[in-house]
Amino acid sequence: MSQEPSDNPGEPLPILVLNGPNLNALGTRQPDVYGSATLADIVELAERTAADLGLGIRAAQTNHEGQMIDWVHEARGQASGIVINPGGWTHTSVALADALVVPEVPVVEVHISNVAAREPFRHFSYVSPIASAVIAGCGIQGYEFAVRRLASLISHR
Repeated sequence: MSQEPSDNPGEPLPILVLNGPNLNALGTRQPDVYGSATLADIVELAERTAADLGLGIRAAQTNHEGQMIDWVHEARGQASGIVINPGGWTHTSVALADALVVPEVPVVEVHISNVAAREPFRHFSYVSPIASAVIAGCGIQGYEFAVRRLASLISHR
């Protein structure tokens, strides 16, 4: 997932859109909770939103925590901000939370469902205290909101 910095110094670095475990199964996994949209639909929405704002996107999904942490580390100097749906790692991964401070860029946490209205174990997030914003319960539109929020934060840096 490494990418060379832009050849154009005035061009903003892309936004990194990361999706964690099981999000590759969107569209078929619990559509009553997560809807019928797929991960490809999310990436397309994020790309379209970013393009409207003059930004680029790099998107990736993994079911492997170490891979996610490596991508977050690689974002340092390569991304202007991170949109992340950590999936189940939201509630379990101190390691991911620790990694999210490494790139020193704004982070927006996204959840398709309203995690606060679900099982009690989903009410706690290791990522939220690090995030500049948390968006939950908006379906895939939350990714659009996240990209727009990051664009605003990036423009004020």
